[in-house]
Amino acid sequence: MEGSENQRSTRSYLSPLLAGALAGVSVDVTLYPLDTIKTRLQSQQGFYKAGGFRGVYQGLLTVATASMPTTALFFACYEATKNICTPMVSPQYAPLVYMLSASVGEVCACVVRVPAEVAKQRKQTYVGTEKCSSIGILMKAFRLQGVSGVYRGFLSTVLRDLPFSFLELPLWELLKQQVRDRNDGHITSLQSAACGSLAGGAAAAATTPLDLAKTRIMLAECARRPSIGPVLHDIYLQGGLRGLFAGLLPRVTAFMLGGFVFFGVYDDTKRLFDDYFHR
Repeated sequence: MEGSENQRSTRSYLSPLLAGALAGVSVDVTLYPLDTIKTRLQSQQGFYKAGGFRGVYQGLLTVATASMPTTALFFACYEATKNICTPMVSPQYAPLVYMLSASVGEVCACVVRVPAEVAKQRKQTYVGTEKCSSIGILMKAFRLQGVSGVYRGFLSTVLRDLPFSFLELPLWELLKQQVRDRNDGHITSLQSAACGSLAGGAAAAATTPLDLAKTRIMLAECARRPSIGPVLHDIYLQGGLRGLFAGLLPRVTAFMLGGFVFFGVYDDTKRLFDDYFHR
């Protein structure tokens, strides 16, 4: 009996793990050119010096390779934390559970995401790449600065992704609940995708300055590691409020489209895996 319970518990985490992996690679590969344009718009070099519209798929292999373990890890941790914490709190505190679950998922996912982001963004903007492979870029960063070079921007990435998830995941869950309340407790994958699109766009708009600071920190090759506060201050002095929201349109567009694909694929494939594992 205990073995059967353990087996069911393991299977319950396989569904979000596999569904998250498929959802992540689907959205990253589909919308990669928009991400490249956004990164170049945010680059201190300027859009055209960073590559303009040339080579918008530069660094795609890095993202495709890293997106599956990153999103798989995120959703496995998110669902696990949510399943553990939900029975402990009253329904009115559910958004707090979603925020906590998202924060646990994000911190775990950043262990994989940050090195991939460093390599990807340097390839996207041709900063220090010298036509190197992604592994070559990370090896160079490690030789120059050790582990801190490979994980340059880790804190700024966490500080960007935590507020993003605090907004996106609870908003997605809230919108889905609104749909269920109006549809006798049912929601389709298409409706879930639409909820994800709205949630992703709203979260992306609100966190654009943090994303901009993270991009500048990752692209910096100086040995002194810039921190998020001074970077945002410098950007504001140079470009004002408009400068803090550089790359807003492609970022919001990417996340609205990405949210639609991401959450649609996630819900659909998770449902399929749930059905398969519970046969």
